Amino acid sequence: MADTWSGMRGIAAQPGYVVMQPTTLCNLACGYCYLPFRRENRKMPVAVAEAVAAEVADLARTGRFSVVWHGGEPLAAGATHLAALFAPFGGDVEHHVQTNATLIDDAWCEFFAEHDVRVSVSVDGPRERNGERVDRGGKPAYDLITKGIRTLQRHGIPFSTLCVVSDPRPGMATELYEFFLGLGCEVLGINVEEQEGVNLRLNQHDPAAVSAFWAELVAAWRKAPSIHLREVEWTLRYAAAVLDGTADALLPRQLDPIPTIAYDGSVVLLSPELAGFHDLRYGDFTSGNVLTTPLRRILVEATSTPWISEFLNGVEACRTSCPYFGFCGGAHAANRYFEHGRFDGTETNHCRNSKIRLLEGVLDHARDHEATAV
Repeated sequence: MADTWSGMRGIAAQPGYVVMQPTTLCNLACGYCYLPFRRENRKMPVAVAEAVAAEVADLARTGRFSVVWHGGEPLAAGATHLAALFAPFGGDVEHHVQTNATLIDDAWCEFFAEHDVRVSVSVDGPRERNGERVDRGGKPAYDLITKGIRTLQRHGIPFSTLCVVSDPRPGMATELYEFFLGLGCEVLGINVEEQEGVNLRLNQHDPAAVSAFWAELVAAWRKAPSIHLREVEWTLRYAAAVLDGTADALLPRQLDPIPTIAYDGSVVLLSPELAGFHDLRYGDFTSGNVLTTPLRRILVEATSTPWISEFLNGVEACRTSCPYFGFCGGAHAANRYFEHGRFDGTETNHCRNSKIRLLEGVLDHARDHEATAV
């Protein structure tokens, strides 16, 4: 791999955060969900959390380090079990929870406050935009989601939001942004629906419509930039760096390994969405298990996992062929696999929707705004 990468990039041996799966269970059945075991309550043993905590203790003591509890619904593990999983980490890490908010009540808010948990809520906008977020009986979950959000607000707990957009097009971005502005969240992240995991729906969209969606979203945000709009702020930071000649510094020299610790201790690197899947060629995508191999050793030996070596070759192919590489750093591993069936392909629909059209939409807005100002 040294010849391929020419010392430019690689996988860092020290992560910036870990993703932990306290349970595979989710109480919802969202139409775009990628998780394979969301109907099964496979809980993470405390021994798994203990093994991870021991490995990241030094990182947490010397700098900011996050543990992200995610996939299925973390609160479905129950407060007692989640507290037991938190305990080995002590007070040195930041705990983050990605939740659908339907289970949030006063007791959970007290839990969040006690453990200083950063909360992010999955919600797709106003009621009519939440049609994919339903319970197992097909009943809309919107009322339960907003009830949970109101409970957070009543307890004074700040929260971020994550919104999945299945059909990005002009005419809906302003409505979305105004909804989240009124919701009172601090940060908004927009994910265009992806074809991955058990979600086999194609995510091909008209390029002009997707660019127009992003451009409209920028315009809505600029009128009232009182919440952080994740994708737009990233893009503006990149555009500013291009203008001042510092864009090369934005891409890290090494990729964050993003270790995802599944409920059973198995470790998938780079793409949490690969956890729980199996392929005849690549096996189960895991690079080891923290119950038998220290996490730091798994990270040091990351490139010995066959699919990861193939992925790095794919990223190098992106670097040498794609004019947008400086912005996105190459297609994500899970998107390559679930769209192409392998890891050394290059451009994906996810690239087009959430990277290329995003950048073009922001630049379109800037161009149109400049023309209007003149």
